[in-house]
Amino acid sequence: MSGAETRAGASAGQPGLRSHPLRTKLILATLALLTATCAALGLFSHVAMSRYLTGVLDDGLERAAGRAGFRPGAAAGDNQGEGQPAPGRAGTDNGAGPRGNGSEYGQRPGSLTAHFEDGSLRRSTLVLEDGIAVPVSGPDLELLAEVDPDRGPEHIDLSGGRYRVDAFVSPAGPADGVLVTGLSTAQRDSTLASLDLTMVVLSLAGLLVTGVAGTVIIRRSLRPLDQLAAVATSVSKLPLASGEVEIPVRVPAAAARPGSEVGTVGLALNGMIDHVTNALRARQASEMKVRQFVADASHELRTPLTSIRGYAELVLLSEQVSPPGRSALERVDSESKRMSALVEDLLLLARLDEGQRGERADVDLTELIVEAVSDAQVSAPEYGWTLMLPDEPVVVSAVESELRQVLINLLSNAHKHTAPATRVEIGLQAGAAWTTLTVTDDGQGIDPDFIDSLFSRFSKADSARTGNTGSTGLGLAIVSALVTVNGGTIEVESKPGRTRFTVVLPLAGAVAV
Repeated sequence: MSGAETRAGASAGQPGLRSHPLRTKLILATLALLTATCAALGLFSHVAMSRYLTGVLDDGLERAAGRAGFRPGAAAGDNQGEGQPAPGRAGTDNGAGPRGNGSEYGQRPGSLTAHFEDGSLRRSTLVLEDGIAVPVSGPDLELLAEVDPDRGPEHIDLSGGRYRVDAFVSPAGPADGVLVTGLSTAQRDSTLASLDLTMVVLSLAGLLVTGVAGTVIIRRSLRPLDQLAAVATSVSKLPLASGEVEIPVRVPAAAARPGSEVGTVGLALNGMIDHVTNALRARQASEMKVRQFVADASHELRTPLTSIRGYAELVLLSEQVSPPGRSALERVDSESKRMSALVEDLLLLARLDEGQRGERADVDLTELIVEAVSDAQVSAPEYGWTLMLPDEPVVVSAVESELRQVLINLLSNAHKHTAPATRVEIGLQAGAAWTTLTVTDDGQGIDPDFIDSLFSRFSKADSARTGNTGSTGLGLAIVSALVTVNGGTIEVESKPGRTRFTVVLPLAGAVAV
């Protein structure tokens, strides 16, 4: 597996920072910037203080060498009158050599001196913390003897700790010796440690305060975004596809003020909702005009169609008509019947759109199925009809005439769009609160591209199911509308050799949908 694939898999399996809320990313970004700032400030402070304290140590080394006469421009014994120590303390000879050289004179605790001549130690002094001067130990003297005057001040680790040391050559020349002076870095290191600890504590406290305060401020600042999201969610849940033309929700005025990014988005969202509302109103008005026209036209067509059928039948029954004339009249009668059926379907849909329905009651669905299948066997005897019904009656809460129409249309669809000898199975199963009705045939199936529009009005797919019978494309649309108004659902699944319509309806006594 390549590196790109590995990274892609890791990205797909683990959510990254992009998946976190905006407020979380802002808080993390603020804390990251503050952490970087505190780290940079702490590092700068540490370096600056370290340089300053190291400079103080270096200055102390030079002054110590000057007091011993090992610095150009200073004579041996300079400042000897300053703060002369008590006998036995730092600054006394202690048997180490003549006092006039000043190598141990007036040294502070933690300082040391070592005077070498021709590579041999002449005297050495180490001032302890309690002020007592003692000779430098042998191992430490070996390290001090290696200090090079040309290198300048440096750090070395002695038995007593870490020291800042420097070597000075006598102004009279190297023959008069080299003086190594040293100061303990314990105080400097302690100061730096205290500074680092203080910076860390202050940084952590600042991060904590910033995190808490930043969280509160960012949450309050982004609270209007939650209102925008709530409004968008409410709009997405409205039944806009079922004739709803009013969108009652809007972004509050407090979150829709110009001048801020959130306010601009709120204004834009309100404008979009107003635009969608106006578009829905226009669509609804157009649909209502079309439906009203269809209803009026269908109602007006019933009378002339009835008259056409009546006169055609009268002529066929009472008049002597030539064979071509009889064929023409029979064709007129047939087409008028088909148009009458179309008009009745349109009127039924118009009544459903207007909410004109019968009374809901307890209906024995088992009995309705038996009656509908019996009628289908008479009208299509060349098909194989099979019933799979439970032993006990299944009672549903619905309008009886509407359920009868659902069964008639489903069974008619099964034999009109399949070849003769097709087996059609009608099944019924009852659950705790719902019953499931299935109509299954072993025909050639439905074109998959047509499944999504199968329950739309005037949809046809005769190329997918044999038997072009001049279908109007309203049968399944009526089935879907009737099932929906009775609180049920309908689904279809199809493949070559098997097509099944599944209708789910509430049982009597179940909670109405």
